[in-house]
Amino acid sequence: MSEHTLAAEPTHSVWDRSLAPRLRIAPGDEVQIECTDSSGGQVGPRSTIQEFLAIDRTRIHALTGPIWIEGAEPGDVLEVDALATRHCGWGWSSVLQGLGFLKDRFHIPHFFLWDLEGDVTRSLFPAVVPLRPFLGVMGVARAENGAFRTRPPGPFGGNLDVRELCAGSRLYLPVLNAGALFSCGDGHAAQGDGEVCINGIECPLDVTLRFRLHKQQPLEGPIVEASEKIAPDSTADAWVVVESGTDVAETARAATGRMIDLLVSRWGFDDVQAYILCSVALKLRLSQVVNEPMFTVSAALSKQVLPPRTLFPLQ
Repeated sequence: MSEHTLAAEPTHSVWDRSLAPRLRIAPGDEVQIECTDSSGGQVGPRSTIQEFLAIDRTRIHALTGPIWIEGAEPGDVLEVDALATRHCGWGWSSVLQGLGFLKDRFHIPHFFLWDLEGDVTRSLFPAVVPLRPFLGVMGVARAENGAFRTRPPGPFGGNLDVRELCAGSRLYLPVLNAGALFSCGDGHAAQGDGEVCINGIECPLDVTLRFRLHKQQPLEGPIVEASEKIAPDSTADAWVVVESGTDVAETARAATGRMIDLLVSRWGFDDVQAYILCSVALKLRLSQVVNEPMFTVSAALSKQVLPPRTLFPLQ
């Protein structure tokens, strides 16, 4: 195992498998990665709303990468272990006309700065908001040729905004190109399910990630192995299937179906038994509802319900 560092600049704001990798690593290596806030450094801890409204929005989701993982090939699974996250003491949230889950109600632009005090923020008095830093965007290059904006998530991962991806958790992604070409960014110090106003607490974030490779393993889309060690709440210790789509109901069905398939293939349930188990124990949640036309649904099953299992045994 080797350790590497990767500075944020130069960032990129598209998925494009023709982008040259900025770092090449071997499976098992750890990388300390610097990520700007989602504005690409255009917003700072003393920015005004006028400055915020004037930013270049083509730079939104400024990502660090791509990282080439030696030996990665289409059909493999890339395991990304989130070992540590470190915020920089400040963050921001906003409301913009025409965006957000309640865009018909909130029309006036608003910009809010947060002071981050270690594990909490008291900036929105009298609330005390616990911090749970994670990357909103983690993904591999898409399978198609061309440059694609980062807002829509997909089977490759991307703009998932799944709050369980904090330190201590693992993300499994299907590899779609040689080298995988992993990129990440969009740091959040905290986020509610749905991210309803369009932002969590957006912030620059330094992360330490470890990359492992599982050769020729079928995987339709992202799976999260969430950890109770960092954030002991009802879904922190769970298997989480992540699905994105344009129809919320169909996306929820797809996430539930993939969880059933996981229970059948890894724990040996009959499919109807897995269906019943999901009906009594599955937490089906909206992780984000604001990246229209795409919605992200997380289907989480507590590890307390199932015998311990390594999803992809190390080879």
